[in-house]
Amino acid sequence: MTAHPPPDAADAPPARVPEPARRVRFRWAWWLLAYASLGTGIVGIFVPGLPTTVFILIAAWAASRGSERLHNRLLQDPRFGPAIRDWQAHGAVSRKGKWMATLTMAVCAGIMLWCVPLAWVKWLSIGCMTTVAAWLWTRPLPP
Repeated sequence: MTAHPPPDAADAPPARVPEPARRVRFRWAWWLLAYASLGTGIVGIFVPGLPTTVFILIAAWAASRGSERLHNRLLQDPRFGPAIRDWQAHGAVSRKGKWMATLTMAVCAGIMLWCVPLAWVKWLSIGCMTTVAAWLWTRPLPP
């Protein structure tokens, strides 16, 4: 019988880092993404064509990994909280939210048709908005 030498450290598979440790390692990146998305979403309230809801949902998702305080604050917000909770629990969007998003995209499409001189920019943008609207209407309603 031959004795096997002990495995070399270089031959050993890398140790897997537990999930909480990985979250802590990149907490600053999640925190940064959460606050940047929240800021962009707030700007989107005032800038036509810049979506608000999408950035608020991204902020809530990133905050759940990087800032428990911000995540809880977003969930408790009277304007954003119900939409975030519906999305996180069921992937659902309210009928009012669907109509508001569709109306906003239609207004933006009208502004683009009127103001943007390049045809390919108009149709690419309107095509993207149409795709987003179609996807949005396939989301379930909250219970």
